[in-house]
Amino acid sequence: MSSVAGEPTVQPDPATEEPGGVDFRTDPSRYRHWRLSREGPVATLTMDVDEQGGLVPGYELKLNSYDLGVDIELYDAVQRLRFEHAEVRTVVVTGGKEKVFCAGANIRMLAASSHAWKVNFCKFTNETRNGIEDATANSGQTYLAALNGTASGGGYELALACDHIMLVDDRSSTVSLPELPLLGVLPGTGGLTRVVDKRHVRRDLADYFSTRTEGVGGQKAVRWRLVDEAVPRTAWDRTVAERAAALATRSDRPADARGIALTPLTKTRTGDRVGYRYVEAALDRERGVVEITVLGPDGDAPADVAGVHDQGADFWTLAFTRELDDLILDLRANETGLGTWVFRTRGDAARVLAYDALLLEHSGDWLAREIILYLKRTLKRLDVTSRSLIALIEPGSCFAGSLLELALAADRSFQLTGVFEDVDPDAEPAAITVGPMNRGPLPMGNGLSRLATRFHGDPGALAAAEATDGKALRAEDAERLGLVTFAPDDIDWDEEVRIAVEERAGFSPDALTGLEANYRFAGPETMETKIFGRLSAWQNWIFNRPNASGPDGALRRFGTGRRAHFEQERV
Repeated sequence: MSSVAGEPTVQPDPATEEPGGVDFRTDPSRYRHWRLSREGPVATLTMDVDEQGGLVPGYELKLNSYDLGVDIELYDAVQRLRFEHAEVRTVVVTGGKEKVFCAGANIRMLAASSHAWKVNFCKFTNETRNGIEDATANSGQTYLAALNGTASGGGYELALACDHIMLVDDRSSTVSLPELPLLGVLPGTGGLTRVVDKRHVRRDLADYFSTRTEGVGGQKAVRWRLVDEAVPRTAWDRTVAERAAALATRSDRPADARGIALTPLTKTRTGDRVGYRYVEAALDRERGVVEITVLGPDGDAPADVAGVHDQGADFWTLAFTRELDDLILDLRANETGLGTWVFRTRGDAARVLAYDALLLEHSGDWLAREIILYLKRTLKRLDVTSRSLIALIEPGSCFAGSLLELALAADRSFQLTGVFEDVDPDAEPAAITVGPMNRGPLPMGNGLSRLATRFHGDPGALAAAEATDGKALRAEDAERLGLVTFAPDDIDWDEEVRIAVEERAGFSPDALTGLEANYRFAGPETMETKIFGRLSAWQNWIFNRPNASGPDGALRRFGTGRRAHFEQERV
């Protein structure tokens, strides 16, 4: 955390600063806070935050502290390393300032932000950290944290997302999670969970560590497993290079691989519409609803994996995934009042399944693998989004394979029995199709497929659903198998859908968020579900308490020279 003195000023809401609010699209030519360099199989991401480069006015990003704008650039860099730099096998994350790696999330930004802003900020930051771990685990790009100075709070949490942590041993540099003693909050991006679950720090040592503002450095940090090695400054550059080279040898990325360009997304944004090539969203502010339509492929799948490389960012699965990813981030940050998202699809289900089959057949190819992994991460982002999700399966839909995941992610789904007689009585009735993509390649944060989560504890129902692989299921069969929630006919369709959508607007959005987050993640608990379901829930509650955010709370009084006042009742 940064040590920025002074009373916090009121932070404007970035969503109201300009049309469209926060834009998550960027590229290296526009980075203000990160430098990306490459030397053979090793890339280096250097965090060198522009103090005057805050996303909105009202704070300075001192000591390499960060805000959402810094994290947007980091997310973009991680994505580009995976797709554009296929030759990279190790990514070194280091700091560009003297004796400080990163002081964490900017305290004045946190103190002055609305609660909703803090929640979305922590969630996006968490997702980027998870993406770093996913790159290490599944993409052959191992992340190494080279802490050239002190890493505190969110700075150490960034290091925790890396596979190997090196700390300079200079008698002053430490790692710390000082949020509890300094700010009355918790490390909001997975720090506590990763310390014990990932790095296997003993519980009693973790307790001591998390209550010490000064942190732990040198060989003690190594002994306690907080870092992997402490390296004297005289041997720093040489040792970092050696470790990066050694980690690169573990990768299965082909040495002669050539990346693809993540070309700029074509996006139109008005007051009531967000549009891309394959994803469209209509914003109905009166009803509090977003109507999202995902279009299936507009052509046949390439004949082989070479066609995937040739099409690059235009390959349908990658293109619609990038668009859906951007839309989710846009709506989460800029449209907090639109609490219900209604999903439709339109297109040829057979083409969707053909694109899926091509990727799965060539999943050993680095690009095919990356596209599947990106789709997995984007669907996970949808899972943890605090919006009510409803899927409408109508004639002309293509809820099949990878696009069926949207319906399986929904809190409720409706599939029309028959057709709309007044619209197109000769239409083909709506169908859904289970495919190989639904049986494991796109797991949720709990490690299970959405099908397995749906039928958790009922192996017979899961087997019956999976046994329909490749069959177009009309409403009666889909409802019987438990693959959709309801199957109304033409007469009842409009009324049932209307009631489902309108009742959502009549409930407490806070209670709905809790309800949905509980039901969406049945089954085993993982480090990822702990971070989002346990740590984030507690952190967000704590952020909203007077001891943290009240006028005499720790966030408000930090840096003023006055001690925070804590109410002593345990809640």
